[in-house]
Amino acid sequence: MTSHAKPDPAPPPDLRLELVSDPVYLCGVRELVVHTARRLGYTEKDASQIALAVDEALVNVIRHGYDRCCDGRIWLSISPQRSTGGEVEALHIVIEDEARQVDPCQIKGRSLDEIRPGGLGVHIIRQVMDEVCYSKREGCGMKLAMKKKRVVSGEPVPTGDCGPRHE
Repeated sequence: MTSHAKPDPAPPPDLRLELVSDPVYLCGVRELVVHTARRLGYTEKDASQIALAVDEALVNVIRHGYDRCCDGRIWLSISPQRSTGGEVEALHIVIEDEARQVDPCQIKGRSLDEIRPGGLGVHIIRQVMDEVCYSKREGCGMKLAMKKKRVVSGEPVPTGDCGPRHE
């Protein structure tokens, strides 16, 4: 007998942030992402690169999806993928919006032969992240799913202890 049950839905993300498409919040999101990645065991360099990729993606949503309107909604989800031993193996990041939809196949950075400022966000995202997938959301908006694997070095991985408490 064949089962036609739907697969189990993905577990909810560990962290989900909703923000408006106002660039004033980008600095705070970068700080959140870099500190979260560090706490999950990523190197300083990798954590900074992950934050850069997220920042570039958000800037693209604001600039191209919402045409710089500051009242659009954006959702950022962060989900660590853990081994059976509890170690973080990868970080899944999803950015969703309700902005203008575009054909995912048309999302490309400008030619690297053109020497001018700007237009490198898609290149940066694809260079930094191990997996990148653009798709249309049902109804409206776009979804960007990214994955960054954690390279394990000889350094100790931070535990769940958040350090000294300021009470």
